[in-house]
Amino acid sequence: MIEYIKGNITELSPTHIVIETGGIGYFINISLTTFTKLEGRQEYQVLVHEIIREDAHSLFGFADRHERDLFRNLISVSGVGAATSRMMLSSLTPGEIEKAILSSDVNTLKGIKGIGLKTAQRIIVDLKDKLGKPEESGEIFAFTDNTKREEALSALVMLGFGKNAVLKVLDRITKEEKGLSVEDLIKKALKSL
Repeated sequence: MIEYIKGNITELSPTHIVIETGGIGYFINISLTTFTKLEGRQEYQVLVHEIIREDAHSLFGFADRHERDLFRNLISVSGVGAATSRMMLSSLTPGEIEKAILSSDVNTLKGIKGIGLKTAQRIIVDLKDKLGKPEESGEIFAFTDNTKREEALSALVMLGFGKNAVLKVLDRITKEEKGLSVEDLIKKALKSL
């Protein structure tokens, strides 16, 4: 099992990162939370969770141990896979997810795409006792205006949403609110899709 990969960041998007080390480039799936922490860095040690299936070997990367531990707890819940866990960590910060679980806030969890009532309840029941105190986090980095919409579009399409639906939602959000970061654009879009 791979614990971490340290190297040069050769590619960074809201959904994945490519880290080169030893002449090999590793494609690693990341959440929006990790993306905001890695933005602007050229080298990093990304903590990794490796998933090996019959048809794929996937790497999921995290900027810190707290987020990776929460990811591992989430995928331990029946019916919650790696893609759903990444969607949760892209929609809310790890601290917000923990707070929702610890306070049995079903509605906050249900507000995340792919999480229904039964899954939200199962997450709360399975993880409430495993989690300690919630942590607060969430740095938001500023981006240049001309790339925000494209980065948000790319991230949402890679998460499985239709391009036309995403474009309509992003257009509406950018008309209503000016100066949003890519992270905020994606979070607002996730609530509308």
